[in-house]
Amino acid sequence: MTPTHRRPVYDANANSGAFGALPDWDLSDLYPAPDAPELASDMSWLEKNCAAFARDYQGKLAELDASAMADCIARYEAIEEKAGRVMSYVGLRYYQNTGDVARVKQMADAQDKITTFTTPLVFFSLEFNRIDDARYEAVFADPQVARYKPVFDRMRAMKPYQLSDEMEKFLHDQSVVGASAWNRLFDETTAALTFEVQGETLSLEATTTLLSDHDRAKREAAAQALAKVFSETVRTFSRIHNTLAKEKEIEDRWRKMPTPQTGRHLSNDVEPEVVEALRNAVVAAYPRLSHRYYALKAKWLGLDKLQIWDRNAPLPNDDPREIQWDEAKATVLEAYAGFDPRMAEIAQPFFERSWIDAGVKPGKAPGAFAHPTVTTVHPYVMLNYLGKPRDVMTLAHELGHGVHQVLAAKQGEMLASTPLTLAETASVFGEMLTFRKLLAGAKTQAERKTLLAGKVEDMINTVVRQIAFYDFECKLHAARAEGELTPEDINALWMSVQGESLGPVFEFMPGYETFWSYIPHFVHSPFYVYAYAFGDGLVNALYAAYEAEPQGFQDKYFAMLEAGGSMHHKALLAPFGLDATDPAFWDKGLSMIEGFIDELEAMED
Repeated sequence: MTPTHRRPVYDANANSGAFGALPDWDLSDLYPAPDAPELASDMSWLEKNCAAFARDYQGKLAELDASAMADCIARYEAIEEKAGRVMSYVGLRYYQNTGDVARVKQMADAQDKITTFTTPLVFFSLEFNRIDDARYEAVFADPQVARYKPVFDRMRAMKPYQLSDEMEKFLHDQSVVGASAWNRLFDETTAALTFEVQGETLSLEATTTLLSDHDRAKREAAAQALAKVFSETVRTFSRIHNTLAKEKEIEDRWRKMPTPQTGRHLSNDVEPEVVEALRNAVVAAYPRLSHRYYALKAKWLGLDKLQIWDRNAPLPNDDPREIQWDEAKATVLEAYAGFDPRMAEIAQPFFERSWIDAGVKPGKAPGAFAHPTVTTVHPYVMLNYLGKPRDVMTLAHELGHGVHQVLAAKQGEMLASTPLTLAETASVFGEMLTFRKLLAGAKTQAERKTLLAGKVEDMINTVVRQIAFYDFECKLHAARAEGELTPEDINALWMSVQGESLGPVFEFMPGYETFWSYIPHFVHSPFYVYAYAFGDGLVNALYAAYEAEPQGFQDKYFAMLEAGGSMHHKALLAPFGLDATDPAFWDKGLSMIEGFIDELEAMED
């Protein structure tokens, strides 16, 4: 029970004067209200149409000609759109306040009902994958359905790992009390955490933000508060990770997946050897990137050793001012417009029509994301804006996702969504545009140094940190396959990648070994994290191509985003003369980071 004399959890909206008026979502483009008759009507429509679809097509897919297949796909897409609209609405309301019992219940009930309604559709992918190859190729050669072939090619890649129809239905039904339930427990637990920092009671988001504060004592206090709370709650997080990893191991074993990563590679439409080449290139570059940069940073801070609370510390000459929301908005939109006015035009409505929820509020999920919702509506962006320079970059990042999602929407429900590896392209590119605009406007050498250092840190966080996270996940899933993991076991796996990736200049305080516990990607999307490094490397190579030959680049870039998930990464990158299957490709991206560090080192001479 929380003593009544404690201060409430920090609420940025309650203090919005610090940053200007921060926007809240208007979700009425999805549904006018949580009790709207339209929502109930759509649920009834789903129940009826899922049953009708199964009745009309089960056992008959192999007999459909191209025209009938086109009708079948259209009906399937309509069901996906309706279910996506419902779950987007209840999910976004839930993330606004994960502590609101009514929102939690509405999302759980909707998820439960839609899982039940869609159980009759489980046959679709299973039966589709049993269509004879010759018949499949003949039907999808027809222009009426040819554009959908990439979707079904990816679906058929799962054919070797498909279980019986009854088992697939069981897994579908069981999901609401399996991974989904554990995901919700993680979300609600992290959202409810509070941290005592120098007399204030703060949320997770506000506390982690203090790790980049100018005041070293405040950074240390925040790190110690995080360590204290994570150490107290580590058993809960250990149970969540143990259960989800074991559940995954069981399903992978039944499916005869060769590795825990196979399912992610298949869903990302990326070859395992490409991911391995990326991982190996980054690990080999640790000494040239993170080790070298953090040694520089220790020198700037006047320290022999860096503590974990120094990792994201601002430089001593950095301006500690808080950035107003209007300034953040203008910075990003001007950077986008400088690349191509069309990009800013697509981003503008996010600000004008309340498609962004920016403030830190009690119960709100930590972090940031862009949710594409459905192709008939528009994306929504969530931030936890605290006026820091990194928050401006986060805005640029999430709006990049938003622009991508808007452009890809024309592909329709089944083709708009990109694999995770490509999903980070526009977001990281949006960050790069914003950074380059700020760098070009730097008035002094000191300002340029601050901007370069900030970008290098962001790139290290995106590339080095995420590959270290990927290695941690690989180790965790391999270890869990051998038996139950204690919190101390998981802590040890976490620490095994920290020194290697961050370098010898770091000392690690007691308690840091538990910092794996609050990272949501490990829970929600196992092995997602390499997509960030993939996206950063891809964007660095893209930006180099843009600088080398700017003429016509914008049109090719927009065409790539508009393609959504309709093309493989090899085909998407071909117009730029790039190929991610070439092992040397990743060194091109890493060399950009190295070049920035070279420039920072030269400033020391």
